[in-house]
Amino acid sequence: MADDPFASFRLQDQVVIVTGTSSGIGVRFAQVLHSAGAQVVMAARRLDRLEALAAELPGSVAISCDVANEASCENLVDETLARFGRVDVLVNNAGTVASYRPEDEPMDEWRRVMAINLDGAFHLSQLVARKDMLKRRSGNIVNVASMLGLISSGRLTQASYAASKGALINVSRELACLWARKGIRVNALCPGYFDSELTHELIEGEWGSQWLVDQTPMGRIGNADELDGALLFLCSKASTYVTGTTLVVDGGWSAK
Repeated sequence: MADDPFASFRLQDQVVIVTGTSSGIGVRFAQVLHSAGAQVVMAARRLDRLEALAAELPGSVAISCDVANEASCENLVDETLARFGRVDVLVNNAGTVASYRPEDEPMDEWRRVMAINLDGAFHLSQLVARKDMLKRRSGNIVNVASMLGLISSGRLTQASYAASKGALINVSRELACLWARKGIRVNALCPGYFDSELTHELIEGEWGSQWLVDQTPMGRIGNADELDGALLFLCSKASTYVTGTTLVVDGGWSAK
């Protein structure tokens, strides 16, 4: 019998923390990783939603976590280690956005976006590395950034979001190189426009929907399942020689 060509994409018994799993692509990520065999630790602030999702995914765990809160991040990692003994993969997916003209954005809003999109991802990466991955010389971190970390949106007023995602991409590169010989891989996944809580209003609006079609070479936003392959690639043994990369899934938007 030929070897299973998809074996390297499977995550059998791998312990995977995924943040931002109470809505949007985070829910899909948890479902896909669970289907691939992972033991998924789902983290977000809305515990009721997490528990409802956990009921659908046998063996998964729901832990309330505010990634902007240092103690909450530490609790997430400590609870995961207490339950499973290790963290094989961390998917930093939690994110937020603020829409202001740059001349008007309150600094409190700027700091809020940075705290969730950048600081939380870095702190969780630091915690899983220090508490587990560096000791075992094994681990994998996937930072969910955005194509807007690489380019300007053109018309949307999201300076803090773009700045946070650009920084997340570059810190992914930095950590990848610093930890490459210590057994930890770090990569950035950069989606284009997919329907989620953060994008729904734009996607459903008459102006926004047409603008997205006009701006995307493929002429449409992404379907929910069109991130599955990229996620599994970065999270699994299929990418064991890949670190410090930026994988963009945006229908060609950033290629223009």
